[in-house]
Amino acid sequence: MLRRRRRAVVVAAAALVGVLVVVVLVTVWPGGSSATSEVDGNASAVLYTAGHRPAAPDFTATTLTGSKLNFASYRGKVVVVNFWGSWCVPCRSEASTLADLAIQYQRAGVSFLGVDVRDNTASAQAFVQSFGVSYPSVNDASSAVTQDFSSAVPIAATPTTLVVDRTGHIAGAVFGALTYPELNTILTSVTAEGGVSR
Repeated sequence: MLRRRRRAVVVAAAALVGVLVVVVLVTVWPGGSSATSEVDGNASAVLYTAGHRPAAPDFTATTLTGSKLNFASYRGKVVVVNFWGSWCVPCRSEASTLADLAIQYQRAGVSFLGVDVRDNTASAQAFVQSFGVSYPSVNDASSAVTQDFSSAVPIAATPTTLVVDRTGHIAGAVFGALTYPELNTILTSVTAEGGVSR
């Protein structure tokens, strides 16, 4: 009986988060819903309309391996930025998909970067090894990087995945666990651009 109640509470909480994400997307994004288009009929996966793309913030952070990383060094490339944590169950469900897409889009010049939120390095490194994630992640234990990006887009939960275009503007986003078709659709669109969209 207690398990059923707990399960019902978890399901209700997940549904509420989903509703809140949709409300935030419609009310907070610049230009409202006309600034975005849904991907595959999912309101939690969107493409920004040209002319309505917020600039991604520059930041410097330390990777899980101890190196300094400056996000400005990615300018001129399409970059997938995934906010995750080893404690996050939906992050586990999408990790292999992200690892596969990173390999698939490497030849197209797309870079992938993880932002490990509110985590410890040992747990994060174990997660990365377990799921075969080959791209770097920065440690964001204080959520400073997440807050910087939240000033441009509404990052309400983990996981969130953003696609930054070659001009350094956020061109697409998936709020919640992503699927291969959703991120592939966004990347196909963004990599086809000539680098002048904003």
